[in-house]
Amino acid sequence: MEFVPTPAVHRVLCADCGTPIEPNSANLCIPCLRNSVDITEGIPKQATINFCRNCDRFLSPPAAWTIAEPESRELLAICLKKLKGLNKVRLIDAGFIWTEPHSKRIRVKLTIQKEVFSSTILQQIFEVEYVVLYGQCPDCARLAAKNTWKAVVQVRQKVPHKRTFLYLEQLILKHGADKDTISIKETREGLDFFYAQRNHAIKMTEFLSSVVPVRTKDSEQLLSRDTHSNTSNYKFTYSTEIVPICRDDLVVLPKALARSYGNVNPLTVCVKVSSSVQFMDPTTLRTADIPAPVYWRTPFESIANSADLIEFLVLDIEPSGPTHGKYVLADAQVVINSTNRTRTHDMDTDEGGSDAIYHTRTHLGRFLQAGDTVKGYFLRNANINNTDYEKLDQSRLPDVVLVKKTYPARRKHNRQRNWKLKSIAKEAEEGPEAFGRGAVGRRGGLDQERVEKDYENFLQELEEDPELRGTVNLYKADVKMADASKKEGKPKAASMDVDETMSGGAVAGTEETDNEEDEADFPEINPDELLDAMDDLKIEDENAA
Repeated sequence: MEFVPTPAVHRVLCADCGTPIEPNSANLCIPCLRNSVDITEGIPKQATINFCRNCDRFLSPPAAWTIAEPESRELLAICLKKLKGLNKVRLIDAGFIWTEPHSKRIRVKLTIQKEVFSSTILQQIFEVEYVVLYGQCPDCARLAAKNTWKAVVQVRQKVPHKRTFLYLEQLILKHGADKDTISIKETREGLDFFYAQRNHAIKMTEFLSSVVPVRTKDSEQLLSRDTHSNTSNYKFTYSTEIVPICRDDLVVLPKALARSYGNVNPLTVCVKVSSSVQFMDPTTLRTADIPAPVYWRTPFESIANSADLIEFLVLDIEPSGPTHGKYVLADAQVVINSTNRTRTHDMDTDEGGSDAIYHTRTHLGRFLQAGDTVKGYFLRNANINNTDYEKLDQSRLPDVVLVKKTYPARRKHNRQRNWKLKSIAKEAEEGPEAFGRGAVGRRGGLDQERVEKDYENFLQELEEDPELRGTVNLYKADVKMADASKKEGKPKAASMDVDETMSGGAVAGTEETDNEEDEADFPEINPDELLDAMDDLKIEDENAA
């Protein structure tokens, strides 16, 4: 094997320090090349970055605000945008250097390359320190100021009660439609929702049209105009009107509309309100599902609402066969309940007094039994001023229209509910008595008393109707107060038993039997349907941890 010597490497001396090096175009060694040429020149070693403490967002140049976690790719991209000279070099690597979270400093390690001479590429590693400046983004600054809204959604319904808005508040909470709302203002006939951006208001109107039958009109107001840049500043208003018909209302459909829905009987009861309104004839179980556009082409109002309901006692009921979903047609015999006889005494005629028995057909055959209490409309002596109602054949109208079953045991004892509702406004959570009445019922006075009554009726409807209860979120109530009150009441009961031996025992026995009867008649809510109030805080707790 013949030895082949390696070719000799020609070396030259460095022009600055005299160290033997391989020849290059600069005739300089690497240390001397770095000392003579700085490829990081023009790249700032210190910079500032803006951070909003209210919404936890960083300013991404030029004007965007972005949510970025510490040492994340999003934050690294924001930091690199703040450096002006990176477009003249080649970025090889970038990464964070750990700093104290409270130091208001962010350190980034960069590796760059640049061609300094022909065929000579120099690589260098350096650090850039960012100072975090706290401030407010434009959105948070607008929220901190007063009356700086961009768009408003005005929701109105011309009815004498607030039950629709109480239910609408729970739907908004369940679907999270209030997350972009700046503030809420209550008016006489509805609510006003204020927003910082127009698209948030449009999103709210779309949500309302998906849950209730509405019609929307929009308008805009010019605030200012810049003739130089041809830009204008507007405020937008969206007027949303809800159909003035609620559940359990008695309605007379216009003749032409009733004929278009299969010639249904015009005298109907509203059984469901969603994106459309569903009416049912209680004598035949025929229904008419009227969407919002059809209603607003031929609008009509109810001839009686929940305030006109009277309690009746069911003497006998016999199903007649036809069914429609959960409703069963039945023939019933009812009499006015004794608690309402004073109310109807002045309206009674010679043909039928307060003890008269009335025969009627009802759609509540599945829910009623003999001895139950039911609410309905007493049409025999009702004074109704309605053009469509006067056109009906009065000889074929029923004396009584039954609407829903009621539970009189609720009025005998003040039962404490094991569930509660949340409200949009946090001011409602200041006191236990005001819980759940945040968006509705702030005006006080007589309006407050009316809302309190409507709120109690709304809670009773949730207890009695599982289908309605499934559309809202019910939360577990704090039972510590109830347990404490029970513990305080036990010694008093014991002292009474000691004082009255025989009579006290008899009284206690009657109270137990009454409670048992009430429990059998009272609709209970399954605890499995209730949510824990702390479930909404799980995400925040995890982020805080």
